[in-house]
Amino acid sequence: MRRFEFYSPRSLGEALRFLSEKGDRAKVVAGGTDLIPRLREGISRPDFVLNVLEIGELCGIREADEALHIGATATHTEIAESPVLQRICPALTQAAASVGGPPVRNRGTIGGNIVNASPAADLACALLALDAEAVLRSEKGSRAVALGDFFTGPGQTVIRPDELLTEVTVRAPKGKGVFRKLGRRQAMSLSIVNVAISLEMEGKICRKSRIALGSVAPTPILCPQAEQMLVNKETTPELLVKCAVEAMRSSKPIDDQRAKAWYRIEAGTVLLRRALTEAAGIQT
Repeated sequence: MRRFEFYSPRSLGEALRFLSEKGDRAKVVAGGTDLIPRLREGISRPDFVLNVLEIGELCGIREADEALHIGATATHTEIAESPVLQRICPALTQAAASVGGPPVRNRGTIGGNIVNASPAADLACALLALDAEAVLRSEKGSRAVALGDFFTGPGQTVIRPDELLTEVTVRAPKGKGVFRKLGRRQAMSLSIVNVAISLEMEGKICRKSRIALGSVAPTPILCPQAEQMLVNKETTPELLVKCAVEAMRSSKPIDDQRAKAWYRIEAGTVLLRRALTEAAGIQT
């Protein structure tokens, strides 16, 4: 492991000053579930490591201004067990509960899950379906970026070197959300494919839909053409099958050690159909 300087500020202002001066040579760490293995293996070789876990402004989950505000250092366990998120955004709590095993969920944070920009990130997929925004701060100011515009490639985002992800905001959805993933085992497994659905229903008619996919493209993706197939339509089982097929056409899966591309498409279509059926309230 390469030697580096470790800095652990107690305030957001201190952290932003540090990034303003050394951001292009630094890595940010909170839970460390991703960065520490990369440091050990020499994949990441920063001159400085900025620990943000002690910054109080980045903690907690709260409701304000008709939105949910999730601090960047909120852990997967905190998200999975949050009563307010279980009530308002069950798909997000389902995604958080599916991440790794208890040690990873207790240490890993929502900020790390998003900023690492893994195509298979479970929280990212769920947040995409919820039209979430990432709030980025620097000494120059702040900006909110829709999560659909946040990822630019595997491991790549729009975050500038002097910026820090401070929170994720979600407007309370009016419909039902569902998250589902397929992995090689129940725990400690990256997704072969994951899906997140948010449907606003009026009886059997869908008024608004969001469909997100993970682990089937260079970044988590939305499926606008498939979403539009459902709007102002009766959600029959036949329509949901067609929608699932159309959504998977948006994907660009690859072959890797976890699954072949063709399997991701076939399995993703089935997983997506089941999630759509559940979100639409259709009894099977």
